[in-house]
Amino acid sequence: MLFESEVEYQLNSSIVSKSFIAYDTNVTTPKPVVMILPDWRGRSDFYCNIARKIALLGYVGFAVDIYGNAVLGQHIDDKKILLEPLRQNRAELISRMQSVYNYISQQSYVNSSQIAGLGYCFGGMCVLDLVRAGTRVNGIVSLHGLLAEPTIDVEPIIHSKILILHGYEDTYVKPNQILEFANEMTRKKADWQIHIYGNTSHSFTKPGADDPALGLKYDAVANTRSWDATMYFLNEIFNA
Repeated sequence: MLFESEVEYQLNSSIVSKSFIAYDTNVTTPKPVVMILPDWRGRSDFYCNIARKIALLGYVGFAVDIYGNAVLGQHIDDKKILLEPLRQNRAELISRMQSVYNYISQQSYVNSSQIAGLGYCFGGMCVLDLVRAGTRVNGIVSLHGLLAEPTIDVEPIIHSKILILHGYEDTYVKPNQILEFANEMTRKKADWQIHIYGNTSHSFTKPGADDPALGLKYDAVANTRSWDATMYFLNEIFNA
């Protein structure tokens, strides 16, 4: 049986996160947790459903509200208003992510030595910046995520395993940026891997994504391959 709940905690002194948690109550020992960071729209039902899928595997699924008050962007302008302050202020983004980590790692139903992050689009930047800042989690996965290195000072070494799942036709992160990211990860001595799916655009995991003007396109094959790769990775980092 799945336990599901919205949980509240402080992201900073003025913003309360309303995140979503799910886990199997039949698993009575502390469980590995997967933090799920959403795209620029925010913590929608899509990500709560991913948390449920994660919970069915015996983990804790934790769909994170990184904006606060579970606010959702309904239109492009709304999403930009939500996203840009954090994309421009990476120190604030890192601070919020550390608040997320501190909250979930202290819960009695979580095995604090088994924590992973799963980030979609903007969420990819969120989980990457958490480990760039030196937070030690077992591993993070970025799916069609934003990969740009922050210009603020961060830790020179990354201690977590990194999996990047990326569409070659993604107009938001082009091949030269993939190379820059690979060089960054190598410089920081990370255990990293990148899977690139040919003929695949941004938002390939989102059914219904179909906006050529924005470069968005769902791809059922890439979605399945990326989920399988994610499952293999979680099994690796939690059972090593």
